[in-house]
Amino acid sequence: MTESVLEAGQVEQAVRARYSGAARAREAELCCPVSYDPKYLGAIPDEVIARDYGCGDPSRHVRPGDTVLDLGSGSGKIAFIASQVVGPSGAVIGIDMNDEMLDLSRRSAPTVADRIGYANVRFGKGRIQDLALDIDQLDAFLKTHPVRAAADLDPLDAETARLRREAPLVASDSVDVVVSNCVLNLVRPDEKARLFSEIFRVLRRGGRAVISDIVCDEDVPAHLQQDPELWSGCISGALREDRFLTAFENAGFYGIELLVRGSAPWRTLEGIEFRSVTVAAYKGKDGPCIDHKQAVVYRGPFREVVDDDGHVLRRGVRTAVCEKTFAVFSGQPYRHHVELVEPLVPVAAEDARPFPCTAGALVRDPRDTKGADYTLTTAPTGAVCERDGGCC
Repeated sequence: MTESVLEAGQVEQAVRARYSGAARAREAELCCPVSYDPKYLGAIPDEVIARDYGCGDPSRHVRPGDTVLDLGSGSGKIAFIASQVVGPSGAVIGIDMNDEMLDLSRRSAPTVADRIGYANVRFGKGRIQDLALDIDQLDAFLKTHPVRAAADLDPLDAETARLRREAPLVASDSVDVVVSNCVLNLVRPDEKARLFSEIFRVLRRGGRAVISDIVCDEDVPAHLQQDPELWSGCISGALREDRFLTAFENAGFYGIELLVRGSAPWRTLEGIEFRSVTVAAYKGKDGPCIDHKQAVVYRGPFREVVDDDGHVLRRGVRTAVCEKTFAVFSGQPYRHHVELVEPLVPVAAEDARPFPCTAGALVRDPRDTKGADYTLTTAPTGAVCERDGGCC
């Protein structure tokens, strides 16, 4: 044991033991009260619902046709709800490391498929901080290539590398949305950065992560990180709430949004409050900055805001942006905060020039979008103004 946290093997052993027991008999202390849409619960076996442990409902942010990855899928409840939301054109992948939970979710999948009329869910075995390694395939290799001596480690390392490269559990850029329900806190602090990086890796450009988890308002002290019971109970590994959001930012996400924050703590320990949050974050702000004479106007209510690339948007100001940033602001979660200004005459790709996409505010001259020779004069259009349903 180190001075600050349990050894990796001790953490995994504590989590595995507790959740193996929780797969056999419900443990109320492992979950927060959460209301799920009842229209999706009827198709799910009672045993799955009883053995579900979570602190939020990220499935509410899944859309029809999505390919969904559920990290720490447990009994399969969120995966089975998501399978109904995405419909037969979508797909759901559940990932867990606990054999008892995987057995429950896998044997329940045919029942859910029969009840909803299609099968679009599969469950894989793996660590959520290493989504490239399929543990089922690695276990199969070890049955025929057991490690009995140091010389056996080289073939094992070679097969592990091959599996990650040629047969990843979850391929890069392959899913639309990653969801998780009270599982990220079970990963050790020294593996958290890799965990968020893996979430980013598997998402397609334009994809999003919607994560429900337990966070704390103060750092968890060293002596609490040495308690196996608190590790498996979603306490020891909880990130401070501001650092939870920063972890998404550090992994490359943008548009990070606190969707839900529990007003009351789920638990208070030694004066530290632990509460449930649900966070959404998006992938796809990288790329070249090309000028297509586009602009955005921030609606307010704040005087100015700064996005994840350092662009300063001042209320009511026609702010120049590159084509990439314009596309980002055209989608969630920004769209309802800005007005989009396209050039009167679209800029052809061959005529577009690099855009100075530096931090700060760059005002777009109206003549950039209308054209320097724009001299149109018009009569009243008869358009209805937004006042009392009539004309101004």
